[in-house]
Amino acid sequence: MSVNTFGHLFRFTTWGESHGPALGATIDGCPPGVALDPAIIQHWLDKRRPGQNRNTTQRNEPDAVEILSGVYEGRTTGTPIQLMIRNTDQRSKDYGDILNTFRPGHADITYHQKYGLRDPRGGGRSSARETAARVAAGGVARAALGVVAPQVTVTGYMVQMGDRRIDRSRLDMDQIARNDFWCPDAVAAAEWEDYLTWLRKDDHNSVGAIIEVVASGVPAGIGAPIYAKLDTDLAAAMMSINAVKGVEIGDGMAVAALTGRDNADEIAMGSDDPVYSSNHAGGILGGISTGQDVVVRFAVKPTSSILSPRRSITMDGQPTEVITKGRHDPCVGIRAVPVGEAMMACVILDHILLDRGQTGGVRGRIG
Repeated sequence: MSVNTFGHLFRFTTWGESHGPALGATIDGCPPGVALDPAIIQHWLDKRRPGQNRNTTQRNEPDAVEILSGVYEGRTTGTPIQLMIRNTDQRSKDYGDILNTFRPGHADITYHQKYGLRDPRGGGRSSARETAARVAAGGVARAALGVVAPQVTVTGYMVQMGDRRIDRSRLDMDQIARNDFWCPDAVAAAEWEDYLTWLRKDDHNSVGAIIEVVASGVPAGIGAPIYAKLDTDLAAAMMSINAVKGVEIGDGMAVAALTGRDNADEIAMGSDDPVYSSNHAGGILGGISTGQDVVVRFAVKPTSSILSPRRSITMDGQPTEVITKGRHDPCVGIRAVPVGEAMMACVILDHILLDRGQTGGVRGRIG
């Protein structure tokens, strides 16, 4: 069984390959009556679209979304929503040289070991092209959040490229849309531009990145103990993104260096609700949201397809050397930002719907 579906009540199934005729998502569980048309979804797809600048892959796809079902007269009907994005700029011949060769760091070898065959054209389902379908599903989730929880906002940005980090004292969210890196630090963005240009043109290499995604306005009480924790599903959502190798919530791995006094987010009573002195927990305690910002970070590995030669083996086990041609992101983390936002939106909506079904929005009184 190959699991291609994500979510509990708001569920989406992605389909299609990097070099097939099309890819897309089938969404089930979207509330009825949500205003939805292709332009609403296209806004988010355009953030992820390839070929927009020199720092991403030069594959030029319009990523124009088509809504095939589940919408009538501009509103969702509550039935499955079928979204399709046609592939228009495939260059499958670029992969002819690796038809019988495994690319180091890529899923070629594991797909072959599992299925006995693989699609070498851009990696098939293992390609980051699959994430276009996730962003489309996230566009639907955001439209639904606008109805069931309009106070929720989701913002993603890059905080690290390679060993180069942002300076949080210079954090300016207005900068995110002003550079190619979704970076809230203008100084870091300029440094990253120079570094990535050298890496791509002179070193024929790629680099990893860390993305931070924040959901603000999430009401307290969303999530569940143990197996349906909000952070459990967020971790699964982000880890499922192609090339992601690590996920953390709040302070994440850094809490191992803290003491109990340092880590505890102290609580006081505000005018209406509890307020916290800090947010080491990333807005989640015991799998349930606190009402603070929900903060997730994920690490994206360097793109495996590079022009530098790497040692590998062929299908018959013979040693070889691989140089991957084609059009690839020198830092796939750049276009992972809107993907992380989409997955955050899907999980938050899913858990709001789950909570609405279980508790009806009833909350324990404080004060």
